[in-house]
Amino acid sequence: MQQPSATRYDALSQAFHWITAIAVVIAFILGPEHFGRLMHDGLDPATRSDIVWHESLGLLVMVLTVARLLWVAVRPAAPTFAMAGWMQLTSKVVHGALWVLLLALPATALLALGSEGHPLTLLGGVRVDQMPLIANSGLANLADWGEVHGFLGDAILALAGLHAVAAIYHHVVRKDGVLSSMLPRRG
Repeated sequence: MQQPSATRYDALSQAFHWITAIAVVIAFILGPEHFGRLMHDGLDPATRSDIVWHESLGLLVMVLTVARLLWVAVRPAAPTFAMAGWMQLTSKVVHGALWVLLLALPATALLALGSEGHPLTLLGGVRVDQMPLIANSGLANLADWGEVHGFLGDAILALAGLHAVAAIYHHVVRKDGVLSSMLPRRG
């Protein structure tokens, strides 16, 4: 595996980042509005490709995030860039919040499906009709998990947008290599 330079992330970190970003955006776009209401009205989610894709991408995000966290624990050191202390702190807070949201979104989706008795429907016809561990847990009735999931979905897209704007600012205004560090090498 190619080792990163002091100013670039390794290829696997870049792949995790971009595949996760694309999956989150597509899942958000396909996120079914009022999914719970449709299910209560008798809709079989397997008949809606947007629901199947949304749930499959959500599961992919969860798997990628766990694999990515494991990789972060053992990968070569991430590049560092000279910047003001408030920028360093803001970067750490935004990245931390993104990590939390990448784990919380799939978790709240599973809590919503399990606590409301809705099936998890995935590509390839995979279907989990009941999740008794969730349905019978104390967490099931703590919140309207579908609402929490929707709120967190909006939050991750807003935060990811802020993250992208900051990366573009670093590239265009500061010209410090922050954005380039997460892009594949040219040629």
